[in-house]
Amino acid sequence: MLERLELEAFLALAEELHFGRTAERLHVTTGRVSQLLKKLEGRVGAPLFTRSSRIVELTEIGSQLREDLQSGYDQIARGMARAVEAANGARNSLRAGFIGALAGQVVHQAARKCAEGESGFPVLMREVQVFESLTSLREGHVDVLAISLPVTAPDIVVGPVLFSEPRMLGVPAGHRLAGRATVSLEDLAGVTLLRPVHVGPDAWPSDRHPHRTPEGAEIVGGPRVKTFQEALQLAGAGVGAVIVGAQAQRFHSRPDVVYVPFHDAPPIEWAATWLRTKDAPRTREFARIARGVGQRATRG
Repeated sequence: MLERLELEAFLALAEELHFGRTAERLHVTTGRVSQLLKKLEGRVGAPLFTRSSRIVELTEIGSQLREDLQSGYDQIARGMARAVEAANGARNSLRAGFIGALAGQVVHQAARKCAEGESGFPVLMREVQVFESLTSLREGHVDVLAISLPVTAPDIVVGPVLFSEPRMLGVPAGHRLAGRATVSLEDLAGVTLLRPVHVGPDAWPSDRHPHRTPEGAEIVGGPRVKTFQEALQLAGAGVGAVIVGAQAQRFHSRPDVVYVPFHDAPPIEWAATWLRTKDAPRTREFARIARGVGQRATRG
């Protein structure tokens, strides 16, 4: 008989294709995920994944098993979620926060989908500023927050990645790098980089305001800013530069700021996050729906 943890580990790994993220999602160790997978593969009698040091992929048998199990598991999860809500008398709205325009679009579309059908639930949306970020979760202003990674706070669950976008450097229109087709992380050694105000260690992702380049060169810190609009205003005024996602080109086009892509930096990933003490089926359902919306939006 298939055990619940085996099923959850298999379906989570089939979605994430990454042992570390699967372990974080299930709140277990990567060794436990491997153990559960090995046990399940023993039941099946064949490998369900091909895996190396760089890639994890479903085998043909694994893909078929996922297709056969997913719909039933989703139905069980929805049934349990409805039972828990009924037991608690909880039909209140889920409060979803977002930072940035693209995350706002994803949250808005996910909210509409969550409200559909007899088992749907209402979602109220709220824009959250960068400086208040995780504080909005900890103080109960929102139940789930779409935010850019990394988020390493131990009290926060990092859910599925909703979308990713290329990393870019926003510089004044007259800056020496403005005419470049691309820039590198080492180019930051000659740039004054705007930094966030001191409002907490996780208020602004650390990879957005590094102090040194990968080769160790010091990066000059510029004035401190509290919001993204403040950063763009100072960049446009020639005071400094700011590291942004590619969505800035679409939603924050300005004649005084030029966005130049990095050719050697990883993309910026955005994920749904929530308090570990308030982990609930309805929150995970919203995150699952938002992930589908986000991936379709960025593919489009």
